[in-house]
Amino acid sequence: MRTFLDYPIKRRLFEVEKFSGKLYYRGNFNEEIFKRSIAIVGTRMMTNYGKQVVDEFVSEFAAKGITTISGFMYGVDSEVHKKTIEYGGKTIAIFGNGLDWVYPSENENLYLQILESGGMVLSEYKKNMKPKLWTYPARNKIVAGLATIGILVIEAGLDSGSLITAKIARQLKKNVWAVPGQINLKSSQGTNFLIQNGFAKMTTSPSDILGKSIKVSQVSKENLNDFEAEVYAILERENLSIDEISIKLNKDVVDVTSCLTMMGLRGMVGELGGKYYLNKKL
Repeated sequence: MRTFLDYPIKRRLFEVEKFSGKLYYRGNFNEEIFKRSIAIVGTRMMTNYGKQVVDEFVSEFAAKGITTISGFMYGVDSEVHKKTIEYGGKTIAIFGNGLDWVYPSENENLYLQILESGGMVLSEYKKNMKPKLWTYPARNKIVAGLATIGILVIEAGLDSGSLITAKIARQLKKNVWAVPGQINLKSSQGTNFLIQNGFAKMTTSPSDILGKSIKVSQVSKENLNDFEAEVYAILERENLSIDEISIKLNKDVVDVTSCLTMMGLRGMVGELGGKYYLNKKL
């Protein structure tokens, strides 16, 4: 019977959005897996409500081809990985230990499922590094850094590591969403705090993050005008906001907005979490 140890560990430089660093990984490396990705984090003491929320959001993300990223721990993390695989999506697990250690140990089968479904496991630590108390808060920078769409917090206490991830995401100027919960539950205190203090946008539906779906039509690359060709070329390299496109192309924001609107109406580009991406290769 095949195990996760049958997959070789490799090391390479990962450069995604504002994250850059050498990481160890198992799985099939593919840069496409990061182009539309969202980190989903939360409490280890997940309630039935949290489980239902994970199911609702992850099912939509998987259907839209969005990669989920989480931390492989008990509760919300593990549920995110499991549901992503169940719905046929790709998921990335960020470890707080070396890749030859499975922690928690009951996730050994999940480890293999992530690899077999085309996902990846990543770590900044050498393969035999055991988990330590300090390694988990440290790995949150990777969780936040690799997410191109942003970070979604589903259930978290005030002392939750998820709030550390949200803080890092804000420092990286990435989108942060939080799902509100019951005011008398400890598992909701952290998410409600993020919302109440303006550290996260409240979300009650995947559509708050995904926006309206755009129907993709067949468009020829030859039909692009000069401006559209410039925008297309820059979006081939990375997903960008309107302001970022304006700066990189030295174009007026109004002109960039108009161009993206027209390209969107023709089904060429889509937008998620303030970032524009190409709907398909032409």
